[in-house]
Amino acid sequence: MPECKRRKPEELRSYRWFGKGPWSFGRNSRMLQNGWELAEFVGRPVIAIINTWSDLNTCHRHLRARAEDVKRGVLNAGGFPVELPAMSLSERNVAPTAMLYRNFLAMETEELVRCHPVDAAVLLGGCDKTTPGLLMGAISADIPSIYVPAGFMLSGSWRGERLGSSSAGWKYGQKLMDGKISFEEFLEIEQTCAPTVGTCNDMGTASTMTALAEVLGFSLPGASSVPAVDALGMRLAFEAGRRIVEMAWGDLKPSDMLTEAAFRNAAAVCAALGGSTNAAIHLIALAGRAGVKLSLDDLDAMVRGVPVLANVHPSGEYLMEDFYWAGGIRALMSRIQNRLALNCATVNGRTLGENIEGAQVHNAHVIRPMTEPIAEEALAVLRGNLAPDGCVRSSRARPARRSSGTKAAPSSSRMSMTSTRGSTTPTWRWMKTACWLCGTKALKAGRAYRSAACCRFRRSLLSRGSGTWFASAMPG
Repeated sequence: MPECKRRKPEELRSYRWFGKGPWSFGRNSRMLQNGWELAEFVGRPVIAIINTWSDLNTCHRHLRARAEDVKRGVLNAGGFPVELPAMSLSERNVAPTAMLYRNFLAMETEELVRCHPVDAAVLLGGCDKTTPGLLMGAISADIPSIYVPAGFMLSGSWRGERLGSSSAGWKYGQKLMDGKISFEEFLEIEQTCAPTVGTCNDMGTASTMTALAEVLGFSLPGASSVPAVDALGMRLAFEAGRRIVEMAWGDLKPSDMLTEAAFRNAAAVCAALGGSTNAAIHLIALAGRAGVKLSLDDLDAMVRGVPVLANVHPSGEYLMEDFYWAGGIRALMSRIQNRLALNCATVNGRTLGENIEGAQVHNAHVIRPMTEPIAEEALAVLRGNLAPDGCVRSSRARPARRSSGTKAAPSSSRMSMTSTRGSTTPTWRWMKTACWLCGTKALKAGRAYRSAACCRFRRSLLSRGSGTWFASAMPG
């Protein structure tokens, strides 16, 4: 861990705004206008709480209350908290895709802390693109920062069967089309698959990136594995508020933590989690902000030999709530600690190795031992005429569904992808397939697809007066 010398009050960044006597008249008078006293903020660390709360982002619906927990911690440690709202990127409600706005959030985060009189920041987020967006902005601003993840929702259930929030619509939508469940039963599932606030309850992009934020050193130990409604999340938010004040005094910045070894750790943990392939995109972007050279080929080399140990949907059988009770991210890292650089710095002032010391796996079915992995590898980088610059394939990817009698398009339309590790994947071919909602036939590359233009099923829902996800997800 880098040694941080405690700064004097006049060395705080906010002191440039508020500590200049008569020259601070304009700014201080406006702070007094808010009802604050000079003694509350002059010469004390001013802590920005960057909050991505939104009524339209159910992943973050509870972050207003979580910000209050952070404020309690900041005040308890002698700091001065100020809450600053930032763009909220709901994966479900932002169209056409939240990925278009990740860099906007990064720029907003960077400029919020750069232009305001703040000494450090607590970042509140969780939904897929929010985590990398917040971290990218904090890295570029390079002021002391802690990330407080929103947490994931609890497991849904329907007639005794547990539901994954990301997969229930796909799974039961197909059963509805096949006539295996009724429309009324489908609506029951829709009402129970996402029972609480929080991010998706499987190992999708949200849980992957919050875990990697912790591995990189941005979160307090174990914070990324806690359900959104668990009281531990509130206590960790309070502790984050206390800790960020100490980081402000010590000037512990992202640049003090983010080394090449830290990104190697993140890649290895992503593999062991069976994490989202989107992590490759975000890790490369984060590394670029931190001045660390990282490419797809580098990631491919980093994950080799790291098996998938988290038996969590979609790679495995269980959900994130089970992962939490099995020991969470600290327990998983303890399984692969021989693949990690344990001397990397983290926000709590300890090394990664110190943070996972004593971690135990409480359910070996959920977090597998190295000798009984879910899969031998998690990710592979592929190149070919479809993606000459490379793409990432996940071990959890399903094989293309092909029906009997399917005819391939002419050879000029065929696509092939080859692994950078020398092995060739099966050739993908353009084939006849159908929209999984309405059955309309179309040509697509080896998988069913969804289209607003073709969806007779969508129109049937609208004609019945249903305000379902299908109607809202496919405008036009």
